Amino acid sequence: MRRGSLFWGMVIILVGLFFLLSSLGLLKGVSPWALIGPVFLIVIGVWILFGNMLGGRFRDEPQQVSIPLEGAASARVKIGHGAGRLVLDSWAGTGELISGTVVGGFRTHIDRRGSELNINLHPPDTAFPFFNWGWSRGLDWSLSLTRDVPLSLEISTGANDSNLDLTDLQVTNLQLRTGASSTKVLLPANAGITRVTCEGGAAGVEFRVPSNVAARIRWQGGLSSINVDSSRFPRTGGEYRSVEYDTATNKVDIYAQMGLGSVDIR
Repeated sequence: MRRGSLFWGMVIILVGLFFLLSSLGLLKGVSPWALIGPVFLIVIGVWILFGNMLGGRFRDEPQQVSIPLEGAASARVKIGHGAGRLVLDSWAGTGELISGTVVGGFRTHIDRRGSELNINLHPPDTAFPFFNWGWSRGLDWSLSLTRDVPLSLEISTGANDSNLDLTDLQVTNLQLRTGASSTKVLLPANAGITRVTCEGGAAGVEFRVPSNVAARIRWQGGLSSINVDSSRFPRTGGEYRSVEYDTATNKVDIYAQMGLGSVDIR
């Protein structure tokens, strides 16, 4: 049984019990509806308390992920991730688009459009997908992507720790959406032009630009901060920009829009 189903089953049983006691006249002067809110909070508290005490016993076993490339000339990969850890690298085997191990379960949707393969990889349906409520150590995904074809990546994370090594990948477009997380991204070294869009809340994001790659950096933020290596990327007007950006063979165009967080680019 899924833990999300178990949680909601507990809530429904307790609410039903209060209505039964009320109909039997055992809750005189007390409305069952007035008890629903407190019951819900009590169940959440018990769920978290026992989950943290017993969570290690319910840790999911690792599952293998293997999605073949099937001769595609390019791919669009969407990865949705909740609480836990996400690691990406470039070590997918020959003929594989994605390979690796997943703890916490996953679901996929695969769609082929001509020579392009479209992949959606997300957690299973749970009651609280973006937070770890104690009954496991959260999602622990370690995935490898192919180096053989151009990739467009869209990565959405919750309260997690992400390490994305894209150095040897042909990533032409990266969309990163983060929650209350810590994310480190090693950008591609030989992908031509890579366009990066980063949106985050209370997040810390680090971008590392390879030494042979030029960069243009723009940002917008409320209470966020940005720290850029201005010796590599001098500030010009409202952006940071490598001197050789216009003529560089390999370059990244970074646009960051943050709420309450920080961006570090070197």
